[in-house]
Amino acid sequence: MTPLVTAAVLLAAVTHASWNAIAHKITDKLAGSALISGGGVLIGLALAPFVAFPAAGAWPYLFASAAVHIAYYALLMKSFRLGDFGQAYPIARGTAPLVVTLLAALFAHEVPDGWAAAGIALSCAGLTGVALWGLRGRRPDWAAIGAALATGLTIAVYTVLDGLGVRASGSSLGYIAWLMAVQGVVIPAYAVWRRRGETVALLRPFAGLGLLGAALSVAAYALVLWAQTRAELAPIAALRESSVNSGSCGNRFADHAPGTASEPGVLTLCATPR
Repeated sequence: MTPLVTAAVLLAAVTHASWNAIAHKITDKLAGSALISGGGVLIGLALAPFVAFPAAGAWPYLFASAAVHIAYYALLMKSFRLGDFGQAYPIARGTAPLVVTLLAALFAHEVPDGWAAAGIALSCAGLTGVALWGLRGRRPDWAAIGAALATGLTIAVYTVLDGLGVRASGSSLGYIAWLMAVQGVVIPAYAVWRRRGETVALLRPFAGLGLLGAALSVAAYALVLWAQTRAELAPIAALRESSVNSGSCGNRFADHAPGTASEPGVLTLCATPR
């Protein structure tokens, strides 16, 4: 992995963590999901006329990824609702690279060497350890843990689908534009159906935060897609999960709340040089 690709993935990690923290700040989870997804649609449609149209071979991956992304958004919001952000987020992000490694070996024929495999395992162990630290002396909330693990599985699946899709597309910008346009319509449509005449009132209080989250979400994933055209999928996935550092810390500072039992582990990771 070149220094430029490494820098792009680390920037994507911080940007991704920022939009996740914004999503956590929006108290109405349906409003947050609708605004972030709907904002992605607007950005994708605005970008589409100015970028290359994805090649035909990319579209099966794009449609499959769009479906998995919808499941990811739903599970992520459920994880935030059921459990503490500082525990649900590390579990979801920390389990994904191991599954990506297996799927990339099966479908992309990318098998990491010994050092890369050790780095991936160490990254996952460190991230998951943040969550486990917070469970000391407490009864585990298995519903929250299950939702976080399911979220991690969807992350791994769409990571591999998009890695294969963007490589087949011929244009990472074209792929991200159409991915956003396709995947983003479902949740806003559901919000309109669910709240009917109350949709505007639902979205208005959070519009600024939600649209900012959408812009950050698109930018973060565009960087990852570009990186996936230039390096193997599993190392990128492991490096990207450094987002849990800034995500957990940013959530603490944004909430101005005292830390939970998991804070020592979070602060340790945040203080670690990158």
